[in-house]
Amino acid sequence: MDKFIIKLFYLIRFTLISLLLLAFIAACSSSSYHQRYSDDTDKKETRERKSRFSSEEDSSGQTNTTAYSDPAQEKEFDVEPVEEIIVDKNLFVNKYKKHEILSEALTDREKILFEVMSFLDTPYQFGGDSDSGVDCSAFTQKVFESSVNQTLPRTASQQFTTGEKVSSKNLQFGDLVFFNTSKARYPGHVGIYLGENLFAHASRTQGVTISSMNNDYYFKRFVGGRRIAISSQ
Repeated sequence: MDKFIIKLFYLIRFTLISLLLLAFIAACSSSSYHQRYSDDTDKKETRERKSRFSSEEDSSGQTNTTAYSDPAQEKEFDVEPVEEIIVDKNLFVNKYKKHEILSEALTDREKILFEVMSFLDTPYQFGGDSDSGVDCSAFTQKVFESSVNQTLPRTASQQFTTGEKVSSKNLQFGDLVFFNTSKARYPGHVGIYLGENLFAHASRTQGVTISSMNNDYYFKRFVGGRRIAISSQ
């Protein structure tokens, strides 16, 4: 009788130990499975969020702006422009102001020039297209429309496909000049070439102004010019 009880005791203990081991193995396997497939799911969701809500580069190296769901996320300048070469707008205006008063039959060149001058010091506003605030492409669009009745597209990237391509060495008065200033769009900024390496544009920090293309910021980011067909230079 005593031997039977001892055998029964050992049998029960062995059974309990076996059940505990099986339970432990099952728990570890479940945790490992959950961890492995949960991580894959998280990574997949992260990739989907990234492709939908951040800018991506296509094979040409240009930024795909269609990834932005909210236009407010886009901006014209990733880095605030710094100009070490300061252009005196007053000297520029005074140079042509008397000529503007005396002119009777204005050439297209003069019309563009005087329209640019009328916009000087207009505040900068991203997305703005009125006298109370303009962005770069609205400025160029309004100048050409008001002066020579030439219609330009609304955005800098659209204007970059308009007209004849011009290199930096062949720029002439009235050419549009473009700069790569934003990862959200290409190109990000546009202005109007005035000659002598000067261009008029809606500056983020100064409003509509005249800047030198020799400024390090603009020199490094210049990507090309476009010549819009008008009747005379």
